Amino acid sequence: MRQILQLLIVLIGVSIYSQTTTSKDPVYRASLSDLKLDNYPKDSTANALVLYEFGKSYVDRNEYDLRTEIKRKIKIFNKEGFDNANVTIYLYKSNSSTYEKVEDIFASTYTLENDKVVQTELDPKNIYREEYDENITMVKFTLPNIKEGSVITYSYKLESPYMRKYHGWEFQGRIPKLYSEYNTSIPGNWLYHIKLVGGKKLSTNTMDIEKQCLQMYNGASADCSVAKYIMKDIPAFIEEDYMTTESNYLARIEYELETFRGMDGTVKHYTKTWKDVDKELRTEKDIGRQLRKSIDVEELLSEDIINMSDPLEKAKAIYHFVQNAYTWNGEYRIFEDVSVKNLIKNKSGNISSINILLHSLLRDSGITVNPILLSTRNNGFATKLFPVFTDFNYLLVEASINDKKYLLDATDKFLNFGLVPYRCLNGYGRRIDFKKGSEWIDIKPPLKSSMLYMVDLSFDEQQNLVGSVKGKTTGYHALNSRKAYFPNEDAYVQNLQDKTIDIDISNHSVENSSKTSPSFTESYNVQYEAESISETIYLNPFLFPFFKENPFKLQERTYPIDFGYEDRYIYVLKFDLGDEYIVQENPESLVMSLPNKTGSITFSTKVVGNLVNMTFNISFNEAVYTPEYYPYLKEFMNKAVNIQTNSLIVLKKK
Repeated sequence: MRQILQLLIVLIGVSIYSQTTTSKDPVYRASLSDLKLDNYPKDSTANALVLYEFGKSYVDRNEYDLRTEIKRKIKIFNKEGFDNANVTIYLYKSNSSTYEKVEDIFASTYTLENDKVVQTELDPKNIYREEYDENITMVKFTLPNIKEGSVITYSYKLESPYMRKYHGWEFQGRIPKLYSEYNTSIPGNWLYHIKLVGGKKLSTNTMDIEKQCLQMYNGASADCSVAKYIMKDIPAFIEEDYMTTESNYLARIEYELETFRGMDGTVKHYTKTWKDVDKELRTEKDIGRQLRKSIDVEELLSEDIINMSDPLEKAKAIYHFVQNAYTWNGEYRIFEDVSVKNLIKNKSGNISSINILLHSLLRDSGITVNPILLSTRNNGFATKLFPVFTDFNYLLVEASINDKKYLLDATDKFLNFGLVPYRCLNGYGRRIDFKKGSEWIDIKPPLKSSMLYMVDLSFDEQQNLVGSVKGKTTGYHALNSRKAYFPNEDAYVQNLQDKTIDIDISNHSVENSSKTSPSFTESYNVQYEAESISETIYLNPFLFPFFKENPFKLQERTYPIDFGYEDRYIYVLKFDLGDEYIVQENPESLVMSLPNKTGSITFSTKVVGNLVNMTFNISFNEAVYTPEYYPYLKEFMNKAVNIQTNSLIVLKKK
């Protein structure tokens, strides 16, 4: 009986495969011109192209659940596009009796053979069901007879009992799309926040009212708002360096239920104001309760820290105590399993537990603090339109000392006071203040990060190039250096040696740097083998290039270039030629700027007597650049890379 029941659930979840009228739709059916199309002129790199995409969501007039119909037609240009023939449908279930279903799956592959269109239909036996976890079931199928030049079509219908989450629509994906259309019908009982994400314009955006679209058993009825959204010529979304998660930028429509009004007059609000949320947070059982609890400062802190009179020094001491005494267990879960008591007992806990302990110790030591809720770079932007707790996955502490604010995070043993992890640089966060009310604040580093090399070179008695290097990093560059150096100093030096094949490194030392100092300073000696032909030496002066290749390779980028922080790179060379050589050729100097003084490159080489002085400076004056800057940044980085890889100082014996 149990096996029969399980089989019935499977059959209900994926209903019997059937060919629908979709295959007869002239727009949906593959044409001869579709099959003869061999590339997409607007993107010659595209491996596949969505020719047509249609979606329709509405409330069923009889069952009162959410129905969604989906149709797609995709052109496959080459073997790299074959992955688009693998289709996965995700179904959600909350329990054994409430779950989403898919039905009427129909799929065909069209190929051109001897100038004739051949259609190969998907065998229903090749539709598979896989339990991903306790809440997600995946329904999978692969289109048959895929070849280069094929056109695939597929359609299916979804049934969902979860009206709280209206079906969203992604206009943009991994391959370009010629046409994407989404139609919705929403009864007036349900009021949603509708958000268009991604910054792309709709070619069609209409809305009408359909009278009495929904009839209830008691004779009550509701009107529906009927909308049509169309987007055309949508470029593929291609990930590139210096971006946050793609969900921040994919062109799509999202729905968040604000209010439900029952036919009996009942009203239920799902989306609240921040004023309501602030009140609820104050009494919330995890974060709220933990934030309100007092901490026995004398039990945890030493007398030296307690007796400090300077508030900034005391705050730093408390910060370093929490940072060193407690270890982050790698879990975010900021609204679950939050327990300062368990953290103190186990010496390990999640993000909220550690930073709430820091918050409480600072507060109970007389320092003004506020918790900051935010969403990390990989989690996407938190919406500012209305409170959505699921958007947040991180908690920081803001300390106000001597009219200056410091953002703090004690989960990383290498962070210096006032610097937050790179993962937190996602634009903004929400300051929680139970007395004054919460507000949005910017999340950005207090200072520009930098990387500096000062190189002194000369010839020894055997005419070998020898010298010394002093390197200094600040901000996030220093954080990366500390994380690489302090856990294993020998491995750090070996890695430094491995990066410089033609250079021997010796006498490495680190000066005045600790695991949490704001800068990292190192020095070492080098011996360099320059390319020599006859009595001429060809020297690339950049022993340690900042960039070996241009990270920007796209023809067009439609989303911001997000470095996370303002940045600067400086390389200074002092080269003593002695009495044996003269400079025959010098690299050309260059000065270049980004529009609106948002960045600059300066490069110059001067010969004064027997000395060659070279300076190279790259400055990024913005943490985030809008897509309009992309062609300028691309050329900017081309120049920067070319200078470092192709500049030569040519020396000739006197």
